[in-house]
Amino acid sequence: MRADGTVRFVRVSGKLQMTAAAVVGAVLLTWIGVLGWVLVAQMVAGAERNRLEQREAAVAAAEAQVAKYRNGIGGVAQELERRQDYLEKMIEGHAGDLPANAASTNPADATTQKADRAKISLANPAAGPDAGRFARIEARQLALIDKLTRLAEARSARAETAIRRVGLNPAMIAAADRKAMGGPLIRAGAAPADPRFVAFGRALERMSAMQSGLARIPNTLPASLEYISSGFGYRADPFDGEAAFHAGLDFRGPIGAPIYAAAAGTISFTGVRQGYGNCVEISHGNGLMTRYAHMSRIGAHLGDKVSAGAVIGQIGSTGRSTGPHLHFEVRINDRPVNPRPFLEANRDVFQKDRG
Repeated sequence: MRADGTVRFVRVSGKLQMTAAAVVGAVLLTWIGVLGWVLVAQMVAGAERNRLEQREAAVAAAEAQVAKYRNGIGGVAQELERRQDYLEKMIEGHAGDLPANAASTNPADATTQKADRAKISLANPAAGPDAGRFARIEARQLALIDKLTRLAEARSARAETAIRRVGLNPAMIAAADRKAMGGPLIRAGAAPADPRFVAFGRALERMSAMQSGLARIPNTLPASLEYISSGFGYRADPFDGEAAFHAGLDFRGPIGAPIYAAAAGTISFTGVRQGYGNCVEISHGNGLMTRYAHMSRIGAHLGDKVSAGAVIGQIGSTGRSTGPHLHFEVRINDRPVNPRPFLEANRDVFQKDRG
C-alpha cells in the first residue's frame, strides 16, 4: 500500500487467506443455496398456479355445460307446455264432438296427464325431470295426438258418407259451414310446428264442419206419426181428381199433435202461404230448406234458432187441405226434392255421428 509517497507492503499470512477464502466460499454457497431455493419455490408456485388455473377452467367449463343443459331442459319444457296448452284448448273446443274417453290413451292417463302437467312446469326448469322423463311425456302426447286424429278422421268419413247418401256434396256443406262464422279475434297462440299437431288441427276442423253440416240435414221425423197419407210426386189431386204434382209428404194425424223441426236451422218464415195455410219454414244453410204446412198453431218466431226435434207448431187443416195432416217439404235452392231419402237414409249413422 502507498502512504506519504512511500510504498509499504502488507503481508497476509496463509492462515488468514484460507480463512478469508472459506468465508467467501461460505457466502457464495449460501447465496447459491438461497437462489436455488427461491427458484425452486417459484417453480412450485408456478406449477400450483397452473393447477389452480386448470381447475378453474374445468369448473367454468362444467358450469357452462350445466347452464347449457338447464337452458336445453327449459326449452324442452316450454315446448311440451305449449303442446299441452294446444291439446287442452283443441279438445275443450270440440268437447261435444269427440267421445268422452277420447283424451285418454289408457285408463291411468287422467291422473298421468295431471302429473305430467306438474312435471313440465316452467317455474324452475333446473329442478325439472331429466331428458328420459321428458321423452316419455312427449311420447304420451304424440300417442294421444295420433289417436285423436284417427278418431276425427273416422267421424268425418262417416259423416261424409251419410251426407252423400242423401244426394248432397260434403265439400259444399263444409264450405257453407266455414262461411257462417264470425266473432271477435282472440289469438289462441301458434300451433306447435310438429306436422302431427298440424294434421290434428285440420282433422278437427274438418270433423267440426261435417258434424255441423250433418246436424242441418233433415232426417228427424217432423211428426210422431210415421203413417204417410200422400207421397212425393205426381198424384190425383184430392179436390178435382186431376193429375198434379205433390211437392212433399203428408203425415196424417190429429189436430194439435206436435210438429218437430227435421234438423237444426233458423226460422226463415212464419205465417200464411197460399195453399199451405199456416206455415213455418226453416233454413238449414247451403240452400237447404224445410217447409211445414197446414198448421193449426204456429209455435216458432222468425229468426229463432232451433235444433232437430224442437216443437215448432201443431198439426191442423188450414189452407188447401181435406183433413188434419202435416204437409212436409224439403227444398234445395227452392227446388222441391223427395223428403223420404232424407228421413230414411242411414238413421243409425246420423244418430251415431250427431251424438
